[in-house]
Amino acid sequence: MSDYKTVLYTVDDAVAIIRMNRTERRNAFTLPMLGELDDAFCRADADTSVRAIVLTGEGPTFSAGQDLSIFSGALDASHVRDAIRTYYKPLIEHMVTMPKMIIGAINGGAAGAGASLALACDLRIMADDAYILQAFSNIGLVPDAGATWFMARMVGYSRALQLCIEAERISAPRCLELGLCNQIVTASFLMHKTLDWARTLAQRPTKALGWTKQALNASMQCSLDAAIEYEADLQAQAIVTHDHQEGVMAFLQKRAPIFRGE
Repeated sequence: MSDYKTVLYTVDDAVAIIRMNRTERRNAFTLPMLGELDDAFCRADADTSVRAIVLTGEGPTFSAGQDLSIFSGALDASHVRDAIRTYYKPLIEHMVTMPKMIIGAINGGAAGAGASLALACDLRIMADDAYILQAFSNIGLVPDAGATWFMARMVGYSRALQLCIEAERISAPRCLELGLCNQIVTASFLMHKTLDWARTLAQRPTKALGWTKQALNASMQCSLDAAIEYEADLQAQAIVTHDHQEGVMAFLQKRAPIFRGE
């Protein structure tokens, strides 16, 4: 257990579990909380014993997004801009670029910037009563914390635009249909299924998984030629790993491979 004030951090069988923990405010974000989340991801990234990460919310909500009650009066434009650039941007970019797999266990509502954090996870498993909501237009704001980037790439421009400007509450089945999540399970089974999935990934060749994540992210912003060049560079690194050699030997010996993430 960690000494964070708004985040719970534990490691269980090579899986780091990061829980947002402001249940009295439906896990809404404050700037210190965003700093603690980023620190928790840095901690999991640096820990060589951690081979997969789970992000979820404590209580019945994943995250209600930014806690607007911390602002007195009207929002100051420069403060909002600085908060997005200084706190949200590093956290979201770190989640997307770090080589370890992040599974989002969406245990309830993921709204506003909370939806952005859910979408920044590599894989998402949702409770059957959970939802994603781009609520910004309801209060005259623009989706932020990477929401426009994730939504347009996951569901396409036209559908993403409609979901954002109409602020539709996207149910778990609808998220699965649109490709915003990978699995749906009953709420009571969510963490059991998520941890089982995370432990399975943790036993895979985790360096290769991380490079695959990086290659796919890069491919969305480059030409085919550049994507193939990048794949070639990554493959040159992968082919000299222990896990590649182990995978080949296990195949030839007709046994299950034992990967070490090395």
